[in-house]
Amino acid sequence: MNITKNIKQIAKAVLINEAKAVENLANYIDNDFEACVREIIQCKGRVVLTGIGKSAIIANKIVATMNSTGTPAVFMHAADAIHGDLGMIQSHDMVICLSKSGNTPEIKVLVPLLKRRGSKLVALVSNKSSYLAEHADYVLNATIAEEACPNNLAPTTSTTAHLAMGDALAICLLELRDFSSEDFAQYHPGGALGKQLYLKVEDVISNNQLPKVKPDTLLRDVIIEISSKRLGATAVVDDASNLLGIITDGDLRRMLQKESNITLIKAADIMTRAPKTIDKNEFAVKALQVMQENSISQLVVVQGTQVAGFIHLHDLLKEGIV
Repeated sequence: MNITKNIKQIAKAVLINEAKAVENLANYIDNDFEACVREIIQCKGRVVLTGIGKSAIIANKIVATMNSTGTPAVFMHAADAIHGDLGMIQSHDMVICLSKSGNTPEIKVLVPLLKRRGSKLVALVSNKSSYLAEHADYVLNATIAEEACPNNLAPTTSTTAHLAMGDALAICLLELRDFSSEDFAQYHPGGALGKQLYLKVEDVISNNQLPKVKPDTLLRDVIIEISSKRLGATAVVDDASNLLGIITDGDLRRMLQKESNITLIKAADIMTRAPKTIDKNEFAVKALQVMQENSISQLVVVQGTQVAGFIHLHDLLKEGIV
């Protein structure tokens, strides 16, 4: 053990090594890569990713990325494949095999079995002269100069390169599918990210009461309406519920600082005309954006010219949007 070594220097060297390797991958995007992408787009089955050891872990991550961006994919461990799991591969599936060397015993057993089944085989390798690369239909070249490991043994830079190449493949497929944010939301309905992409204002306002008063409502009743509905504001509407203005807690405080005789003050006297609003069909994340841009904590929700409700910053906090 040598605890006197420069930790910062070691860490920086690892990151520089891996960054250079990933940058160099751009030189390996060739006709095989393009043909592979087009083959997957036209594939009637799934993409099956396989590997062993660290390559299996990277393959699992690529599977997750593909599934979340519109390309159906499954993982098959290379060692398990030759002990029964090969049956999971269907006739229209494509197989992507990850391996740094491309010459491991498991790969040499698996490749002929895959070829015999008629599956299209893609090699994601760091050795273009390997057994795997020579027998693949398409080769995705992820060659590296050396591992970040000082002994050039532990898979570090090679696994990073394979992961980056997998991301490039997945994003190309996403682009060719015109995969939109709405599509993304369908695959990510849970958590804050999903809610940003699908939760709409109308989904949130049902939790709130609707505070509203008429223009001639006296101040006392305005205060009661704001307090009872607990949103810190009330809409001012006409007989058809068309929005005329808004009165907030802040408006009340400013008015009380200026006026001594408040007995005859009405809603129309203190309301803010043409307040910030949001349509009920907008995404909730848009409501947050409007609030942040205008330094306000609530918005009047409208449907056309009519008031449909209120959305408060607290509502977005509860939903995990903020």
